[in-house]
Amino acid sequence: MLIHVVKKGEMLWQIANYYNSDIGEIIKVNGLFNPNQLLVGQSLIIPSESILYTVKIGDTLWKIAEKYGVSMQAIIDENKIINTNLIYPGVVLIIPQKQRPSIEVNAYTYMLGETAVPLVEEVGDLLTYLSPFAYVIQEDGGLRTLNDVPAIETANSKNVTPMMSITNFTITSKGENLAHVVLNSPQLIETLHTNIINVMREKGYEGLNIDFENVLPEDRESYNEFLLDTVDRMHREGFFVSTALAPKASKEQRGLLYEAHDYEAHGRIADFVILMTYEWGWRGGPPQAVSPINEMKKVLDYAITEIPRDKILMGFQIYARDWMLPHVRGQIAETFSMQEAIARAVKYGVAIRYDEVSQSPFFHYTDEQGRAHEVWFEDARSAQAKFDLAKEYNLRGISYWTLGYPFPQNWALLEDNFTTIKR
Repeated sequence: MLIHVVKKGEMLWQIANYYNSDIGEIIKVNGLFNPNQLLVGQSLIIPSESILYTVKIGDTLWKIAEKYGVSMQAIIDENKIINTNLIYPGVVLIIPQKQRPSIEVNAYTYMLGETAVPLVEEVGDLLTYLSPFAYVIQEDGGLRTLNDVPAIETANSKNVTPMMSITNFTITSKGENLAHVVLNSPQLIETLHTNIINVMREKGYEGLNIDFENVLPEDRESYNEFLLDTVDRMHREGFFVSTALAPKASKEQRGLLYEAHDYEAHGRIADFVILMTYEWGWRGGPPQAVSPINEMKKVLDYAITEIPRDKILMGFQIYARDWMLPHVRGQIAETFSMQEAIARAVKYGVAIRYDEVSQSPFFHYTDEQGRAHEVWFEDARSAQAKFDLAKEYNLRGISYWTLGYPFPQNWALLEDNFTTIKR
């Protein structure tokens, strides 16, 4: 698939004709509500059976192959080239499809019950794991119940591995004190393990994801010991274990979210880890990209020094944020889908801009009450940049937070870039 950025005055039929692509397919793969309302700066995925490249002055087969990430021999074979020195400007070459690397793909969902069924059905073919979020641990070692059966049953029908998620926090509580109580009590840990195993057996989970956040710095070693005990117990029961890690850029990074998350220990103990490489543009903070590539790279640069690459799933958020301007501390941004972001830009007739540093699109608009807004979201370009990052670092895979926000471009590009591993 190709990515086209709409220019002033362009119409969809012109774009389709230029790429010799089907206009209906373009509408479908991009989830376009009104194909007659394109925005300047909007990115479109263009389905294409093959990529055609016209040789330019100074081109060599090696340069062309490097540009498209394929081998020289593949281009030679595809075009039946006999003499590689006779490649003249103006010659049109067919660029063969590059081999898609195989990765694991996880998706969390906090939309549960029957609401989860169409969400999982829609993208299940592209998932390795599904993680209903989440069983909240209790001070007595118990677990708050979750309406996850419909999600699990749908996952099984799509050959997606259900992964049980446990956490210590809620929307109203950071959970640091709760974690402290449980992590420092062998009796409570034993009770918690028993309850986890009972739920996994009853519901049909095959693995466990531990997402303990805001753990007190002084509980770092207790958390590591908990991981050792948990992995040992779960492995004996035939379950795998993963953990979710805050996005640290160094071992010395300070803050409640980071200090108790020991990258080296998690990478050594767990079967794999999920890096929560998102939420720089969090809903209570100032407007900025939610998953900026430049910040994600800092986390990955550090992570690969502590954790084997084949144990790392890189986090990718798939929702947009809308902040009112000027930003006031304590003001909460609105969260919605990428489709809503485009619809909002269309409604207010604004162009989409693209920040090259964060590799993220954004726009500004003024609402009916005269209030200024700034919106950051994801599009085909930013999704492709993240997929390229996963390839560059040769990671185990990608983890989405969270299902329930329509983003058709992402799923089309994911399938175009990778083959999803099914356990």
